[in-house]
Amino acid sequence: MSDVVLDPARHRIALVGAGIGGSLSPALHEREARALGLDYRYSLLDLDDLPPGWTLRDAVRRGVTGFNVTHPVKQAVLTQLDDLSADARALGAVNTVSVRDGRLTGHNTDHSGFLAGVRHGLPDVRLGRVVVVGAGGAGSAVAYTLAGAGAGAGVAIADADADRTAALVARLRGAFPTGEIHGLAAEQVPAALADADGIVNATPVGMTGHPGLPFDARVLRDRHWVADVVYRPLDTALLVAARAAGCRVLDGGAMLVAQAAQTLALLTGVTPDLDRMRRHLTALTRREGKQ
Repeated sequence: MSDVVLDPARHRIALVGAGIGGSLSPALHEREARALGLDYRYSLLDLDDLPPGWTLRDAVRRGVTGFNVTHPVKQAVLTQLDDLSADARALGAVNTVSVRDGRLTGHNTDHSGFLAGVRHGLPDVRLGRVVVVGAGGAGSAVAYTLAGAGAGAGVAIADADADRTAALVARLRGAFPTGEIHGLAAEQVPAALADADGIVNATPVGMTGHPGLPFDARVLRDRHWVADVVYRPLDTALLVAARAAGCRVLDGGAMLVAQAAQTLALLTGVTPDLDRMRRHLTALTRREGKQ
């Protein structure tokens, strides 16, 4: 692939995505890496600033030793990889890419990160019937997690792209043949909430630069729990509305920290301190709030 020899003790990680200038991932990763005594740098590769035809291999030639991948290329990047982990293959999306002996392997720590976030932030919620809004990379991970963690009684997936919804439903039915997994049109979300335990926003709606609500929050009731994968800001318009309705809520920071810890372990072989990383995120968001 190239004549670059990667030093296994030197970690140069890059986040690939669009509009990522405000990402907290560099500071979150680097703070924990310093605490672990690692030679570790985390940089941003914003697609808006990269030349046409740019690939992950171009970055590897410049010394990048691993990647995080975010919106909007968690699925599009699959064609650049040599292999996929079992979870990434089942999900059809990656958020982490390891580089070993010139081979690029896609992994997905979003799904396990979401589950860890739920267990930490909403430890006793019912997962029997859940609506997932969004069938992209994050939605795939969330729906896969719920289908495998007890929501087999009903995972309903809604996306503005009906074909994308159908493709995700088909993949999940193949992975969980006994689960009740079905697709919804976006306008069917309010009706689906009538007998749902919770709902997850797995779209960019609500994040900085994408204001608004992913669905009409007036249908929320205090028996619902509401999770958002967005973490910029942590307190999205959806979570504000859900809290006002009496719902238990989980912000995107929970998933961010858990998937970041798992990514760091995957790419370095060193186990991070998850509680310390949660404290890192709290400090970072407080600092932002003062600016």
